[in-house]
Amino acid sequence: MRRAGWAAVCAAVVLAAAGGGVTAALAGGGTVHDPPLPPAPAAHERPAADSADAGFARDMAVHHQQAVEMSFVVRDRTDDEEVRRLAYDIANTQANQRGMLLGWLDLWGLPKVSAGPPMAWMGMGGHGGHGGGPGDDGRLMPGMATKAELAELRKADGERAEVLFLQLMTAHHKGGVHMAQGCVDRCRPGVERDLAEGMVAAQESELKLMSDLLKARGAKPG
Repeated sequence: MRRAGWAAVCAAVVLAAAGGGVTAALAGGGTVHDPPLPPAPAAHERPAADSADAGFARDMAVHHQQAVEMSFVVRDRTDDEEVRRLAYDIANTQANQRGMLLGWLDLWGLPKVSAGPPMAWMGMGGHGGHGGGPGDDGRLMPGMATKAELAELRKADGERAEVLFLQLMTAHHKGGVHMAQGCVDRCRPGVERDLAEGMVAAQESELKLMSDLLKARGAKPG
């Protein structure tokens, strides 16, 4: 992986975290800008703060941020080009999607952080239905890694880091697919629901790839 490419992805993550426009890094080290967002919709066309549209945008932005973080961690813990390429693709794609989700919240005039628990828009009342916050194991949302799991990934090297990353990202993607399908089922027709449908297809494809990579290392999904 070229340093220039990863540096560009890192810049995109910073911009996405700030809620600004996202610049996606191409494999060759260049950049491409997302098309400008459309004009802000009229008040009666905007989703409500407690809608599935707003809830998905907020929660998936947080979910994506952790995937990007794990991708950067494994980039520094292994020299395996296949795993680094997968990590690059995840970081690049999900940083861009995160910027789009936060941009829609801006257009709708809605806060990026909800006062309620994560996943309430799916009727879960917090991860796993615990009624108001992280699950008993500390996970904020389905598939998200705990602080202990992230710490273990940061300490690992080589094949051990690859296996941990693939196992954690497998769980993360399964949770992401569950959330994205929730938006497909609940969000209004339009660009956000279309994005959610694309997430389901793309992450299911990456799940197959990660399963193959784990098998090649004699490991199970976890």
